[in-house]
Amino acid sequence: MDKAGVSPSSKPVTQTDIDMDGLDLKLGELEAELVEMNANNDKLQRTYNELIEYKLVLLKAGEFFSSALSSATAQQREIESHQVGEESLDTPLLADQEISTDSSKQVKLGFLTGLVPKEKSLAFERIIFRATRGNVFIRQSAIEVPVIDPISGEKIEKNVFVVFYSGERAKTKILKICEAFGANRYPFTEDLGKQNQIIDEVSGKVSELKTTIDAGLLHRSNLLQTIGDQFVQWNSLVRKEKSIYHTLNMLSLDVTKKCLVAEGWSPVFASKQIQEALQRAAFDSSSQVGAIFQVLHTKESPPTYFRTNIFTTAFQEIVDAYGVARYQEANPGVYTIVTFPFLFAVMFGDWGHGICLLLTTLVFIIRENKLSGQKLGDITEMTFGGRYVILLMALFSIYTGLIYNEFFSVPFELFGHSAYACRDLSCRDATTDGLIKVGPTYPFGVDPVWHGTRSELPFLNSLKMKMSILLGVAQMNLGIILSFFNAVYFRNGLNIWFQFIPQMIFLNSLFGYLSLLIIVKWATGSQADLYHVMIYMFLSPTDELGENQLFAGQKMVQQVLLLLALVSVPWMLLPKPFLMKKQHEDRHLGQSYTPLQSTEESLQVEVNHDSHGHEEFEFSEVFVHQLIHTIEFVLGAVSNTASYLRLWALSLAHSELSSVFYEKVLLLAWAMRLQVVPLYNGAKLDTISMELGVVIRDGGGSFLVSAARKVSGILEVEMAEAMAMIFGLQVALEHGVVMVTLETDPQLQFQALVGQFLCRFPFYQLVDYILHLVSLAFSLVRGNGNQVTRHMG
Repeated sequence: MDKAGVSPSSKPVTQTDIDMDGLDLKLGELEAELVEMNANNDKLQRTYNELIEYKLVLLKAGEFFSSALSSATAQQREIESHQVGEESLDTPLLADQEISTDSSKQVKLGFLTGLVPKEKSLAFERIIFRATRGNVFIRQSAIEVPVIDPISGEKIEKNVFVVFYSGERAKTKILKICEAFGANRYPFTEDLGKQNQIIDEVSGKVSELKTTIDAGLLHRSNLLQTIGDQFVQWNSLVRKEKSIYHTLNMLSLDVTKKCLVAEGWSPVFASKQIQEALQRAAFDSSSQVGAIFQVLHTKESPPTYFRTNIFTTAFQEIVDAYGVARYQEANPGVYTIVTFPFLFAVMFGDWGHGICLLLTTLVFIIRENKLSGQKLGDITEMTFGGRYVILLMALFSIYTGLIYNEFFSVPFELFGHSAYACRDLSCRDATTDGLIKVGPTYPFGVDPVWHGTRSELPFLNSLKMKMSILLGVAQMNLGIILSFFNAVYFRNGLNIWFQFIPQMIFLNSLFGYLSLLIIVKWATGSQADLYHVMIYMFLSPTDELGENQLFAGQKMVQQVLLLLALVSVPWMLLPKPFLMKKQHEDRHLGQSYTPLQSTEESLQVEVNHDSHGHEEFEFSEVFVHQLIHTIEFVLGAVSNTASYLRLWALSLAHSELSSVFYEKVLLLAWAMRLQVVPLYNGAKLDTISMELGVVIRDGGGSFLVSAARKVSGILEVEMAEAMAMIFGLQVALEHGVVMVTLETDPQLQFQALVGQFLCRFPFYQLVDYILHLVSLAFSLVRGNGNQVTRHMG
């Protein structure tokens, strides 16, 4: 149906009295009919394509012979006229002798005609020439349009060929070469009269076959359309029947073999829905015996099931890709809704890029009803499935971008000017010396004064690296805390005392302490090197800290924390396996009795959760499992903390790439020196038509760009100042001329335009403002001290 271009009908399904047996017979008949029709159509189509090729051979080869006949006739006439002009007594005798000699030596030439693929024609000609040692004469003519090959059924560009040969051996070789090259051969006669007659016959057969093929295709299309009208109904019937038998295969007969019994797992909230469905099925089937639904109690661990919706499905799939929580354990997917997009935003911190990502995601969300029913590509379908994940990623990216104060790598003075200033120009590139605080600390985000200075990269690197460590340690602590709640829920005291507590001690004795040092250093402004503090905490715990001391008693605190970290490792490894062995022995000796789902059974389920409650206990397996778990945690605490530094690394890479693109691509394209020429004088006109003439000097050439703007009303200096405020300009009145000065620093100009637009610009002037923004972007100047003066009269 797809090949014929017939799609299933979208008409509503109508119930008919057809069962699977009747459908099977009907589909068999339709299949046999379609197979026969397709076979007949293939035969007719092949014959039709052969006749088309034969007709082309007759036309093209006929041109060869007609042109050759015309040339031979003209040559014969020329010879006869020459002989008549030089007639003598000896000529007839010599002519008769020559003719008789030539006729005795004449050899009969044969020829073959057909079509060969155009791409193989050159090789075809060379092979024939070499195989016959040059005793052939070949002519070829290209066909203007591709023809359908009768054998392959594909459109191929071909050439008509005529091969003249001498001898049967040459003919045999040529036939084999034609077969090897896929050349189709067709008979041809030298008689021009018969050629025209054959062409007429072939043309008639082509017309008849065309009519027959069209009628067959129409009949097949009608049959397929009939099938398409009922395809949806038949498909639904087959699916229902298949589902019924698939469900029956999971049922088993009871002892009396009179009813079927099914066992399975279902969510608690769905029990009422299942009962209603069973009652409805019994009523619809008019069954005298209703279905019985009974809840069974078992020691087997139920499978994990989390209820999700269109918003949480993608987050849950991300968590399940790494591991599925056991039954009744805390679902980490709830926390992933915030942590996953936020950690992405730490790497993607740019509120300009975040806005672009947000707009793209909103398109998917607004059109989700339409797109959900369409077949999308692999990448588009994956993006559409995670549209709400990307939405939160975009929102958090805008938030972190405001913290980093980056808009496509350009900083903004969103909360006024910087809190710091230089005493003089000599401290412009200084780190801290020479700076004075002229205002309150920036209330939110990074102070824009850091951008563009020598200390920008060290400062932001330090900030992002330490922030990544804080986030990583916080998330690892969250995971350990979740294990505590799981242990409390299952009343598993061993996991609390010999897993949760030593893990918290080990992690926070090292990396929690590092996080505390970072916060203390930020709060106190200390110059201590945290690298040396952590390294010598292990190598030389008894040495004096010197300038790396951040608080009193730091040396003693580090020694205690190091001792706790060392003690926590055997604490995690040794007690739990031996206590589990003792509990197992007590349970089997009858010395301890515990209720169902107690601590011991939950421990047994933890060790052998795949055994569905079997009482087997192997101490060696439990000890090895605990050893692996301990090693993984100790090494994972170090490696995971280092892995969180990727947040800093990727954030740095994203920021630097954005900055390089902005400075080396955009600004270099816009870097031009500008000079503005005044056209009008006077600061007050009733109605003015203002034209700005801009002479742009670039190298040795110059050209004039003029822009015309009409303003209705009275233009005064105050109005010019208001307009300049909108566009981030500076205004001064000199000798009756309104002088509007534009700083040519591209970053300042870009900030002014975008900032004014976001803060105060009316929406109805959006189009005009964007046009002005684009035109102004091409006049940005890179460098210090360069200014552009605009004269408005």
